[in-house]
Amino acid sequence: MRAIWNGAIGFGLVNIPIKLYSASESSTLDLDMLDKKDLSNIKYKRVNENTNKEVAWENIVKGYKIEDRYIVLEDEDFQAVSPEKSKILSILQFVKEEEVDPALFETPYFLEPQKNGEAAYKLLLKALMKTKMAGIGSFILREREILCMIRPYQDEILMVNRMRYPEEMRTYEDLKIPSGKAPKAEELKMAETLIKSLAETFDPSKYSDTYNEDLLKIIKQKAKGKRAKVKETKEPAGKATDLMAMLKASLESGKRKAG
Repeated sequence: MRAIWNGAIGFGLVNIPIKLYSASESSTLDLDMLDKKDLSNIKYKRVNENTNKEVAWENIVKGYKIEDRYIVLEDEDFQAVSPEKSKILSILQFVKEEEVDPALFETPYFLEPQKNGEAAYKLLLKALMKTKMAGIGSFILREREILCMIRPYQDEILMVNRMRYPEEMRTYEDLKIPSGKAPKAEELKMAETLIKSLAETFDPSKYSDTYNEDLLKIIKQKAKGKRAKVKETKEPAGKATDLMAMLKASLESGKRKAG
């Protein structure tokens, strides 16, 4: 694993030197884009819109347009913005994890203590476990200020969860959310029974990306000259004609599977 950020956690007056590592990776199959005519790889180029010529990476700069001209930014300009946040992940407050809406969570990262930071790292880990709290903080990563949560992961390591800022969440006011009538008491009771019948302790190891597994099987079949048969599937009916009947059928189906 390669560290993507070096710095320190600011925990009160304590600084804990750490390294940041990506904690997730894509599980999708690596499919290449090809030309249908001869199956040649499609390549993307960085092209100057005026000359239509390819531009080398070393000749590419970043700029911000103000009125009719671009203001070009250099490395020094990025370094001048909140320089303390580029090296310090400052914990601003501590919260209960359940207080944070999961919709705000993005990418997870692992934190590894650097030399001379092991004791303070272990202290913060154990203190968060004991208090069942998580730290909310921010730091600069790849020219962007990151809002994040620091929390214990599997009681073994500190993890950082990158978070969205509230303004990054879209509003749903334009969607057609029906006001409608409240559900009938017997329907609500039946729905609660169905939920309880399917309730169990969450075990992530029970889940896997079966789509990719199935797609890989089809690819291997095609490699042998076989074609997969497409099963016809009907779209789920959008209109609920008898909610009680469907809830009862769902409960019966769940009982049969459990049996």
